[in-house]
Order: sequence, then structure tokens, then C-alpha cells
Amino acid sequence: MKHIRNFCIIAHIDHGKSTLADRLLEFTNTIDRRDMATQVLDSMDLEKEKGITIKSHAIQMDYVHKGEEYTLNLIDTPGHVDFSYEVSRAIASCEGALLVVDATQGIQAQTISNLYLAIEHDLEIIPVLNKIDVEAAMVDMVRDQVTDLLGCKNEDVLLASARMGVGIEAILEAIVEKIPAPKGDPEAPLQALIFDSVFNSFRGIIAYFKVANGIIRKGDRVKFVNTGKEYVADEVGVLKMKYLPTNEIECGSVGYIISGIKTAAEVKVGDTIIHVHNPCKSAIAGFEDVKPMLYAGMFPVSADEYEDLRASLEKFQLNDASLVFEPESSLALGFGFRCGFLGMLHMEIVQERLFREFDMDVITTVPNVSYKVYTTQGECIEVHNPSGLPPTTLIQHIEEPYIQAQIISKTEYYGPIMKLCLEKRGTLKNQHYISADRIELTYDMPLSEIVFDFYDKLKSISKGYASFDYHLTGFREAKLVKLDILLNGEPADALSTLIHQDHAYDFGRKICERLKELIPRQQFDIAIQAAIGSKIIARETVRQLRKDVTAKCYGGDISRKRKLLEKQKAGKKRMRQIGSVEVPQSAFMAVLKLN
Repeated sequence: MKHIRNFCIIAHIDHGKSTLADRLLEFTNTIDRRDMATQVLDSMDLEKEKGITIKSHAIQMDYVHKGEEYTLNLIDTPGHVDFSYEVSRAIASCEGALLVVDATQGIQAQTISNLYLAIEHDLEIIPVLNKIDVEAAMVDMVRDQVTDLLGCKNEDVLLASARMGVGIEAILEAIVEKIPAPKGDPEAPLQALIFDSVFNSFRGIIAYFKVANGIIRKGDRVKFVNTGKEYVADEVGVLKMKYLPTNEIECGSVGYIISGIKTAAEVKVGDTIIHVHNPCKSAIAGFEDVKPMLYAGMFPVSADEYEDLRASLEKFQLNDASLVFEPESSLALGFGFRCGFLGMLHMEIVQERLFREFDMDVITTVPNVSYKVYTTQGECIEVHNPSGLPPTTLIQHIEEPYIQAQIISKTEYYGPIMKLCLEKRGTLKNQHYISADRIELTYDMPLSEIVFDFYDKLKSISKGYASFDYHLTGFREAKLVKLDILLNGEPADALSTLIHQDHAYDFGRKICERLKELIPRQQFDIAIQAAIGSKIIARETVRQLRKDVTAKCYGGDISRKRKLLEKQKAGKKRMRQIGSVEVPQSAFMAVLKLN
């Protein structure tokens, strides 16, 4: 065990984690020069296209230091705030972390939040300054920022350029010398933590685990504690670039298990694997469930694809444990699922991956966050969907989730950022100058305000320099109203939203104007109304298509023309009573992009 090192790489998005992982694999000869590609651990096409890591990836390397051979288990992690759950799982399986900071950009919000996550788990932190070969690199200044943040010495910060392969050996030596070997008792009963799983259509579900105590051997009869199911370990092995079967996985190491599991619900990330004949007393504690930040309905395009969508979501959940879903139905869209996501990017990635990997085309409703509704009977109901709201007469008050937002930016964008946060009902809690031209702002804000376009607006007003991170702080009472959209007097439940009273009139007017452009004209007038309860606050009309019935009247008495017009009017009235309004998918998506 003293020759095993488990570590992860944490950093802000685009600070060079994946490139550094490439160089480490190249330096330790884990991967052949011929097979080398950029972002080698990012296996999805989507990751390569967008240049971001979406999934954690585990891989084992062998490294010789002072004549002794060491086994290094690297778990590469994503950097975007929406994938922080992946980071938390990787951190729970490691004893040390490389903190990578871009020498051209300095410390960003995600760097700080991932660092605190690592410190909470008592990980040994090795600071690395990346991109020192770039002309714009501010090596001394950024190194001072890192030493202030960590309270370490200047010489502890390693200088590297992952692109050029500079400083890689020093990093590997630091991993061996500074990161402690895993603790655990090889003689104790088996305890192994599942930190990831993937679905293979030929071999069933493959679970990745880290052995905390004991040893797991091929052919062992094992049990998953949470689900209570028992299996035979048909194959265990280590994770190189391919799966490498072995006879046993020793204490402290990372590996995979294949036991012919076919049902997605039987594997839970964070579960503990134990022996059936020699069970340990307790499961591994301290593994938290995912908390979705926003919810949206996902519906199949045609109703008979409902079961296919369920199967696709279950398989998808294996690969992305942060997706939560439950069945729901809508008057407009039929049967579908209410899905919980960690953010807007996460939602976009899930939609894209469902289409690419499972060929599922889905309709997504307007995303919203979950609210706590306190009724006059003293009950507390959690509402994820405006249609689940009790009648207004029964509501005592509604509480909405609040977050603490951390924004790090250049001081020149201080004014526009404050204006944006005030528009989003934010309250300034703290401001701290990291250096002469960089400031850290801490805000209290309602989660519902940042769900749609906050991140995009922040990036555009700060020319891409501001970085943003947040965590949930709790619920607070708010003046919220349910805004319904009526089409010909019928409420379109997929378009209704819960919104703050002060923003309701403005939002209702904008939605009506937008829908007027998007809903195709019919043979009758379509009234689009925004309503709060029984009060109409905005209205637009999509004009009917009309035939010129008076064209055949040449001169003559006006009553002849009027008779034809009245006849047409009566026909239109009858048509309106039986006609229904189809809302195109573009209308659901346009509500997100109102501004």
C-alpha cells in the first residue's frame, strides 16, 4: 500500500487540466506515442467539441522514483460549476489533489470552491502554476495569489507548462513525496466505495470503486449495501487506457468490477461493496446525495416513445449520477418526466447526449427551481412545477431557495457587475481585493434569478473575465405569484411560471409579444393572455386568416355586403369554439431567451 498514490486534478474551467493529464500519461508511458491525442481522457465527442470535461475519468499510471515503482491513480475532474458533483465524487476517492492555476488568468471562483471541497476532505494540496510559457503569463503575481490562498511558501508552488511538457517530472515527484499513501487495513473485511459507473451493452453495468479496507478477488461473492443485492465478481481489474483484468484489487487501490448487472437501479454511486460471507459492520459514510438546482419537464416528441425515454434516462443516470428524474404528465405534452439538473449547461449537455447516444429527441419545458409552499393547514409542500401549486386561498406563504454567489473579476467591470446583481435581487455581502486589479464579490441571491441567463450576461459584460461559483444557503420567504399563459382562454400549463411579483407584469407582456410572433395564424383570432389568478395583465392577438367574401359584390346596397360579412363572422365564431391552438416547440424555448 505504501507504493499507491490516489490523486485528482482540480482547477477552474479551461486552466489546462486535461492537457496536464495528457502529459502525465505520456511521461509515465501509460499511453503509446502512436495513440496520443489531445484531451485523451475526454472520451465523448461533445467534450472535444466544446473543449470542456463533462465526466470524471479514472486511469492508472506506473512511475519509478528513486528505484522504487509506484502506482498512481489519477481521477481527472471537470471544471465547470454545473459538474461540481463529479468533482465531489472524485475528491472522496483521493488522498491528494493537484491545484492547477492558469498563470495568465490567476485564481478564479471555481478554483476556490473546488479547493475548499478538497480541504474539507483533508486532501494534501500541491499547487501547480500552468501556462508559464505564454507571453501574457504573470508568474510572480499569480504565485503570490496562490501562496496567500494556501498559506504555503513560494517554493512550494510548482511551475509548469502542460502544452510544452515543462515541469512534469517535478509534479510526479511531488505526488510521490507529498501525497500520503492510502490508509486502510488489508486484513479487515472488504469495504469499497463506488465512485462511478458506466453502461456497456454487452457486459452490463461496470462499476468503478476504490478499496478502503480488505481485498477484492475475482470470483468473490459480494453485496452492494444500499440496494442489498448480491453478485459474483465475474471480473475485476485496473483502469488503464483499456480495462485490464487482474486476479485481485488490493487495499487502497482503484479498480472496476463486472458482475453481469443489467438493471440501472441496482448500482448507486456512493454505495459500498462488501463480502457476503465476511461482511464489515458499516458502510462508508460521508457520501452526499446530489441536490438538483433546477427542474424541467422532458417529454418525448411522440407519445409512444415514453417507455424508450424512460430506458434512455435510466442508462444515462448510470453515467451521470447527478441527473434526477420522476414521471409527470402535462395537458399539452402528454406523459414525460420531471428532471432535476445542476444548471443550464448541465441541462443542455443532457439534452444533447440523449440525442447523440440514445437517438432520443425530447421537448423540454421552461426550467424552474423548487419552492417550499406553506399552506393555511400548516403543511409544507415542495413544489417543482407551477401546476403543482395549491389554490391561492390555501397558500399562507411561499419560500424560495437562496444562494451565495462568488464572483471574481477585474476591478474595471465592478460597476456593471453590481448593476446586474441588483437587477437580479442580489444583496452584496462582502467584497475583497485579491490583488490591485482583481476583486472578489460575495452576493446573496435568489436561485431563480440566476437560472436563465445570469451566467451569459456576466460573461458578456466582463468580456469573459469574470468567473462565477455558487452554493445553496437555504430558503427565504418571497412575494411570488403564479403567472399563467392563456391561449383562447385555455391555460397552457407548460408555459406557466412562478415569478416575483415585481417582475410579473414585465415578464407577462414580453411572453405575450414573443408568442404572437411564434404561433402560426389560424382561421380564427387567437387571444394570448398573461394572467395572475383571475386578473389579466397582458394581451396580444394573433389575427385570423380571412377570405375577402365581399369581392363578388359590385356596387349595390351596403346591406348585401354586411349580410356576407355577418355570415363569415358567424362561421369564424363557430370555428373558434371547436378549434385548438398548437404551440410549436420553438415557443417553449423562446421563453428562455426573452432578453
